[in-house]
Order: sequence, then C-alpha cells, then structure tokens
Amino acid sequence: MKTLGIFANCTKEHAPKVLLRIAEKARARGLTLYADPETGKLLPGVKALPPADLVDAVEAVMALGGDGTMLRAVRQLDGRDKPVIGVNIGGLGFLTSVAEQDLDRAMECLANDTLEYRTHAIAECRVERAGHGVAQYRALNDVVITRGASPRVITLDVSVNNDPVTSYLCDGLIVSTPAGSTGHSLSSGGPILAPGTDAFVISLICPHTLSSRPLVVPDRSEIAVVVADCQGQQTLSVDGQVGQSLSYGDCVKVRRSDRGVRFIHLPGYSYYAVLRQKLHWSGSNV
Repeated sequence: MKTLGIFANCTKEHAPKVLLRIAEKARARGLTLYADPETGKLLPGVKALPPADLVDAVEAVMALGGDGTMLRAVRQLDGRDKPVIGVNIGGLGFLTSVAEQDLDRAMECLANDTLEYRTHAIAECRVERAGHGVAQYRALNDVVITRGASPRVITLDVSVNNDPVTSYLCDGLIVSTPAGSTGHSLSSGGPILAPGTDAFVISLICPHTLSSRPLVVPDRSEIAVVVADCQGQQTLSVDGQVGQSLSYGDCVKVRRSDRGVRFIHLPGYSYYAVLRQKLHWSGSNV
C-alpha cells in the first residue's frame, strides 16, 4: 500500500499532534498521504483534495476521530471499493478499531499490507413521495425516522417484502445494520448483531404499546415504512449525519446494498474483545 487518504475530526484536542505523527510515520515508510481540505490545514506539505477526488486517488482511507468520523469517511466513499481504517481519538468508538497507542503499529501494517479485512453491509434507503423516488441514501449504521419537533406521537406502517407487519404508535423507528446495532438501536433496547450477520434490526423509539419488541429480519428483505399519521413534518436521519423531512404518506424503503464497505483491522483484532471493553461486561479483564 502506497497511498492513504486522511479524514480527521479536527476539533479533537489531540488531532493536530496525532496528524503530525501520522505524517512522520508515513514519510519513514514511503506512504504518500492525501487529506480532505479541513484536515489538510493541519498537515503542512500534504496535498489536500476534495473528498470525492481524494477517495479516487488513494488505495485506502484513514478516519481519525470517533465513530462519527468513520461514518463520514464511509459516506464519502459512496460505494467505491476502498478499505477504511479507523483510529480512535474520540469517546466510545465501536467502529474505530485502532487505539491511539497502536498508531505506529497500524502505519507499519499499512506499509507492509499485513492487515485483516472485514466487509460490512450497507443499507440503501429510498424515499418515495406519491409513488415517486425523491431521495436516496447509503447507511453504514442506521436509518432513523423520528417525530421531529412535534410533541405528538406518530403512526408508522411497516411491511417486509410487501407483507404487512403492523402499525406502530411511537416516537420513532430505527432500521439498523449489524454495524449499527451497537448505536441508537442498542440504546432503544435492540439486540447486538455480530459482524457478518445477514440481518437488519427494526427497533422502536418509545413505543406506546408494551407488546412492541425489536424485530430481526433477513437483510435480503425490503423494509417499507410509511408515515401513516403525524402532526407536521417528521425527520429522516441516516447515520445521524444526513437526511430530510418527511410528510404524511411518505414511504421509506430500506434494502441491503450490493456494494458494502471493507474495514481494515490490525492482526489479532477481536470484535468480542471490543464489546467486553466498551460495554464493561462483567468478568472482563480488559
């Protein structure tokens, strides 16, 4: 591997120091760096490119920050088959698998291509209004529909492969991928799906029926959610970063994309070790 693109959360206190360290290690190992314009301001001598041009120019992408930076980097790929490595200088961080203290090892592994790769599913989200497509998004984590600024609950009609499931009276609904199952879905009482699980999770936000429970469906299914009753406009949020307003009658369809994303991990990476550490599970010595 000879070229690496950098997306960083430049608001993080350690970002300038860590970026300079990355640049130093890259020069020592013959790696050429490119950066998005914001990150480039902290990397003198590194060529800054618009995000779309950056991902075309490099062999791999590094996201420096927290899970939000990782999600932003994956969104910029827009389906391109370029692997992503996440370096955590943020908080909880389920997606960023490299700790700051392992950065030197990560740069060595990138230069020598002694890496492990894991493909994650991407959810495609299509918004239809009056039967016509008005927007389309790609989600690594989740697609979330909420009641926006309205104080009233909403009714969402859910079907899977055109087979009606039920009408949910709730504050919102989450369709999560396995990667996103440790995000908003988990906070709403949903299960954790291990990477490689071919499924989506449908979780409710504050359901107004005690019998409502998370539903796991095969990711080869198409999930359709219709805004059946609401007061004012609702909100569609994709990975917590992009989205739009929804109105009565709008339909949000979610299916697995044919183009996933590859994550880079260091040798010996264990997803379950991450869970033990991040969730402070009892009995963990990590």
